[in-house]
Amino acid sequence: MSEIERESMEFDVVIVGAGPAGLAAAIRLKQLNPDLSVVVLEKGGEVGAHILSGAVVDPIGVDRLLPGWREESDHPFKTPVTADHFLVLGPAGSFRLPNFLMPPLMNNHGNYIVSLGNVCRWLATKAEALGVEIYPGFAAASLVYNDAGAVTGVITGDMGVEKDGTHGPGYAPGMALMGKYVLIGEGARGSLAKQLIAKYRLADGREPGKFGIGLKELWQVKPENHKPGLVQHSFGWPLDMKTGGGSFLYHLEDNQVAVGFVVHLNYKNPYLSPFEEFQRFKTHPAIAGTFEGAKRIGYGARAITEGGWQSVPKLSFPGGVLMGCAAGFVNVPRIKGSHNAVLSGMLAAEHVAEAIAGGRANDELASYEEAWRGSDIGKDLKKVRNVKPLWSRFGTIVGVGIGGLDMWLNTLFGFSPFGTLKHGKADYATLEPAARHHKIAYPKPDGVLTFDRLSSVFLSNTNHEENEPVHLIVGDMALQQRSEHDVFAGPSTRYCPAGVYEWVDKDGNAAADPSAKDVRFVINAQNCVHCKTCDIKDPNQNINWVPPQGGEGPVYQGM
Repeated sequence: MSEIERESMEFDVVIVGAGPAGLAAAIRLKQLNPDLSVVVLEKGGEVGAHILSGAVVDPIGVDRLLPGWREESDHPFKTPVTADHFLVLGPAGSFRLPNFLMPPLMNNHGNYIVSLGNVCRWLATKAEALGVEIYPGFAAASLVYNDAGAVTGVITGDMGVEKDGTHGPGYAPGMALMGKYVLIGEGARGSLAKQLIAKYRLADGREPGKFGIGLKELWQVKPENHKPGLVQHSFGWPLDMKTGGGSFLYHLEDNQVAVGFVVHLNYKNPYLSPFEEFQRFKTHPAIAGTFEGAKRIGYGARAITEGGWQSVPKLSFPGGVLMGCAAGFVNVPRIKGSHNAVLSGMLAAEHVAEAIAGGRANDELASYEEAWRGSDIGKDLKKVRNVKPLWSRFGTIVGVGIGGLDMWLNTLFGFSPFGTLKHGKADYATLEPAARHHKIAYPKPDGVLTFDRLSSVFLSNTNHEENEPVHLIVGDMALQQRSEHDVFAGPSTRYCPAGVYEWVDKDGNAAADPSAKDVRFVINAQNCVHCKTCDIKDPNQNINWVPPQGGEGPVYQGM
């Protein structure tokens, strides 16, 4: 492991991530065998602190995991969907698509508008009642391997390390948590999943992973502007027709509205700012009225897996499996992944419990890899497998139209005339040199409907200890200057939704001219909301996101 003496704890199953997948796996394991010892590690300071999603939840997973939940009074599914709207936005107007044109799988009736963070907090109480140990505030920083090369556990991050790497007065080494199997449910672009995919070549023969960045605000609106149960999605303005993305507007209980914007990270223009596009979106005449006299109470951002069926890596490796968004189970046109996360956690648990019952440990759960495509997860993703590549290839209007037709054909006849399309380039490789594009003039925020990034980060309750090592690792600073800045005009200053990255002049001021040469790269790591966009979109894959000290980052409430 290392020369540092670490406390070691033994479990039957170690689960990384207290999201829907990790908690569902823990609950299912204890349902199948109450004697199993199960631990869940969560890098957030509390369960739900780092959970960010729209979210409209298809209850199929929860129905199977906890069949009697609807009879309980304390569950978080308070707002059933009552209306479903799909809008196409232009610069000044909008057009609502008739619901009958939408494939049945796009219908949200029977689903619930929720805070996914609150759903996870609720699931955590269910898991603990069954005897699952949950350790919030502990980030899984590295993996433990045996001599045969199988994963046998994880090591939590050391605490109290100074910025220069030395051990401070509050230093405490991380613990080794050992298990017969290790289940990885870190969410999109998790640091351990990245290591495992590379080490075991789990992505061989698959399409590149594809991602979007999702930005979300939570608002308290006036009662007359609140329509409980309304789900509204849109695409089009302010994005151009070649840039993929869209919005959501969800009316929850208690006069709250969740508004969000997704930009597909295969965009080409380095001057594009997803955050600024989100702010512009709210000013559209079809949107702005909802927020008249309202108060913004929450903000956050998160990467979303978008590759789907053809990008899901091999999910089993010696000693464990990937599940949930770490596996890439988001259904892009439905803008949903939590139902598949719960189902994948249950599926993983069933194969793990069977293996342990058979006396096995630390081997490969090939049966889980073989099972998922034939399960409801696979059926959900296969129907929509061509929507993303068609959108990317033909643009928003034509691509979405053909994608809708393809979903109808898959739903009615179980086939697609396109077969299974390829995604093409990875998202980092789609960015084009700044010389091919024009700067985008974004309006200044008014502080009422539109805002800047730093005031937004404040609402996320993000905190990192300033005197600790930076958790955003730049591999080659000279390359960052030579390429990210000189060729691409510093897109990190725009794709980051939290103001983490800056190119500054010799006086420490933000460089007004992206082509200025006498500049240096500044990383304000304390602002990081753990969205992982930099890890995905940096054109040279020169930035590596690793977990900071456990418990740090955002503390989302009601998100």
